Amino acid sequence: MVKPFDISKFRKDITKSIDGLGIGFNDPTDWILTGNYALNYLISGDFYKGIPLGKVTVLAGESGSGKSFIASGNVVRHAQEQGIFVVLIDSENALDEKWLQALNVDTSPDKLLRLSLSMIDDVAKTISTFMKQYKADYTDETTDKPKVLFVLDSLGMLLTPTDVDQFDKGDMKGDLGRKPKALTALVRNTVNMFGAHNVGMLATNHTYASQDMFDPDDKISGGQGFIYASSIVIAMKKLKLKEDEDGNKISEVRGIRAACKVMKTRYAKPFEGVQIKIPYETGMDPYSGLVDMFEKKGLLVKSGNRLKYIDKHGKEHLEYRKQWTGEKLEIIMHEISNLAPTENVEDEVSTVDEVEGE
Repeated sequence: MVKPFDISKFRKDITKSIDGLGIGFNDPTDWILTGNYALNYLISGDFYKGIPLGKVTVLAGESGSGKSFIASGNVVRHAQEQGIFVVLIDSENALDEKWLQALNVDTSPDKLLRLSLSMIDDVAKTISTFMKQYKADYTDETTDKPKVLFVLDSLGMLLTPTDVDQFDKGDMKGDLGRKPKALTALVRNTVNMFGAHNVGMLATNHTYASQDMFDPDDKISGGQGFIYASSIVIAMKKLKLKEDEDGNKISEVRGIRAACKVMKTRYAKPFEGVQIKIPYETGMDPYSGLVDMFEKKGLLVKSGNRLKYIDKHGKEHLEYRKQWTGEKLEIIMHEISNLAPTENVEDEVSTVDEVEGE
């Protein structure tokens, strides 16, 4: 008779011999809302989830596209509401306390730690030191571990030792060779460190215009290796918002329309996009973008000058576009959320032109 393999002994031996080894699956159990239901859905496949702990998520876009508003504002606020401690790393020296408080972020020391770091190596050392202490303090798997979110704003502004040395010498050639490798190593290491723990990272990054006529999408700085190492990547583009409170077209710019396209995710279909309106005076509408999304999926159908939706009971809901807000949109959201995976709504891949719109 063949002697059965002692898996428990094997597990015990490799756990002792390999530091930081993770055993089993580490599916996310905690999700942080982005402040917009459509964006939540594109990232996680669920209107009421968003960004997962235990993973590295990147928001990349041009200046003024809403990256910091979502990352350092909405996500931090929702994380705090869920009892998640936030470590905010500000490499741009741009996040003022009054601005964060205006976005309802709790800046008290027991809820948020702001660090001003400019070097890639210093960020890596900070995260490594934290994780070593975290693992040492919470060795018992049965003990509830505190939930922590690192928010790094931004990756693109981080420096290498060569950058600093060249600045001191007045010889600004840049360090294009080492920086992409250092950013990739930073993200790759944090992904591996966070996997089995209640710790995650949300980082912002910059984009630049593509010089390739056959691939016109904006490129994310940091190289392809950095994108491969990240768990979720969302590209953002800034468009002007020229609408009043009632949605009527006006000539004055009242805010921005953030064209978001999910370039990478393992929880929903990638390469789908949505436009999110962020008026300067009122901030982001959590329902923004849902009407366009439901139209693309064939859930809202034009009927004359109105939009029609037929619910699971066969009841017809007919409203003007501007009247599809709040509770009316939640009817569709709840019905989609209750569908089994095999019954999911029709998928359509959005091109960049479709996302950018007008």
